[in-house]
Amino acid sequence: MGKIQFTELGLSQEILKAVEDLGYEETTAIQTLCIPLIMQGKDVIGQSQTGTGKTAAFGIPILEMIDLDNRNLQVLVLCPTRELAVQACDEIRKYGKYKQGIKALPIYGGQSIDRQIKSLKQGVQVVVGTPGRVMDHMRRHTLKTSEVRMLVLDEADEMLNMGFREDIETILQDIPSRRQTVLFSATMPKEILAITKQYQRDPQLVKVVRKQLTVPGIEQNYLEVTQTNKLEVLCRLIDIYNPWLSLVFCNTKKRVDELVSQLQFRGYLADGLHGDMKQQVRTRVMNMFKEGKIEILVATDVAARGIDVDDIEIVFNYDIPEDEEYYVHRIGRTGRAGKTGRAITFVTGKKQIYLIRDIQRYANTTIHLMQVPSLNDVQDSKIIKISGEIKETLKDGNIDKYIKVIAELMGEDATSVDIAAALLKMAVEKEKGDEQTVDEEEFSDSGAEPGMVRLFINAGKQQKISARDVVGAIAAEAGIQGRLIGAIDIYDRYTFVEVPKENAKQVLSIMNKSHIKGRKINIEPAKAK
Repeated sequence: MGKIQFTELGLSQEILKAVEDLGYEETTAIQTLCIPLIMQGKDVIGQSQTGTGKTAAFGIPILEMIDLDNRNLQVLVLCPTRELAVQACDEIRKYGKYKQGIKALPIYGGQSIDRQIKSLKQGVQVVVGTPGRVMDHMRRHTLKTSEVRMLVLDEADEMLNMGFREDIETILQDIPSRRQTVLFSATMPKEILAITKQYQRDPQLVKVVRKQLTVPGIEQNYLEVTQTNKLEVLCRLIDIYNPWLSLVFCNTKKRVDELVSQLQFRGYLADGLHGDMKQQVRTRVMNMFKEGKIEILVATDVAARGIDVDDIEIVFNYDIPEDEEYYVHRIGRTGRAGKTGRAITFVTGKKQIYLIRDIQRYANTTIHLMQVPSLNDVQDSKIIKISGEIKETLKDGNIDKYIKVIAELMGEDATSVDIAAALLKMAVEKEKGDEQTVDEEEFSDSGAEPGMVRLFINAGKQQKISARDVVGAIAAEAGIQGRLIGAIDIYDRYTFVEVPKENAKQVLSIMNKSHIKGRKINIEPAKAK
């Protein structure tokens, strides 16, 4: 059974709304198979690797079965480490944000036990904890298990490897035998099978087995970044590699929209694809991407299906994929038609390093660690790019009149090397764009008519903005005659407008943070490619 929409699982409206808020469009394989069985009250053995969405596979059924009128403990989830306990509890809370009256609590060693006891006394229906701390509370009689209806063992093989078998069996024996028992494990050693045989009733085995894949012809790298500097790193990489077309993957629809707005604000020709967009809009965006009018396409996994473009030079995993299989599908969008490609994955935190290892095992490939590029790296890449353009210009010839100018400059005690270096410096600094303030801005050639400057506005057709609105706002706010305003190109979420070069700084300083058709807008110089 493959992936399906969450709406096909018969979930409550509260859960579906939470799923929509999180931006997930469809289930993973383990969720598709496990959620219906657990909701039917069956004991389940789920065999699946880390990063396949196991928490939602048991967390969503937990939320659907909780008796909201009962403040006593109803579900106990055991995890091998404090980090996993906290993460699982947080995820359960996110899916249950619209379920009024549900209280979930993580308990683990290293945190004040008195604080945990206080929280437990206030009434908790779901406890997610490590075996040692759960045992501690049970000995103190601060964790009462008489009304527990479901027990979940998450990453059971890891708990056994860490020496928790005795604790787990003690907990299992203390919980009412009428309970539902759900067990997840990446491997199935004899010890796990012994536990399932003794403590589960007619368990349903759900095993997600996938063919190992190789990914030839694609250079694969990952970077360790913080969540807050992802955007800056992405922009540096785009500036360094300067791809004709690139594809950026995000895990949620919300993240796609946020990233598209941020890229557009920085002047990149970017747009997005996700499941909330109408088919007509998606088709238009795809056509513009194929034609090169959009150079950066930001998409979710579902929306990216059917993308068949041979010229995608780089795939960026802005969010590490939820499933190893998604990784292979994503990077397969580059390196097509016998061409080479590049895939770069952003990794945040230790857990995602482990996910990279899982992906390498699954895809039978190597993903190399690369250093985060510095601003000097970006500048060096621009120098290399311009040097290449100079070589091409030399090959083309027709530079006699420029040689005459250089000869005259050399008569003023400047060497040819000095003059060449000065010109190269001017060319590089001209491309800095968003690294300069408005007062320092040297408006680079962005395709505007001679004597004009092309500006970027972060609003477009989706905000129902027309050319008349743009002309009216600039004329009224900046005091420029409407007839002086040049070409206006309006896209779905952004607009380009040309204004006279001598008025550009005035427009930027006055119009930025002003309003067009009631919408607060940002305006800045269009970024030169």
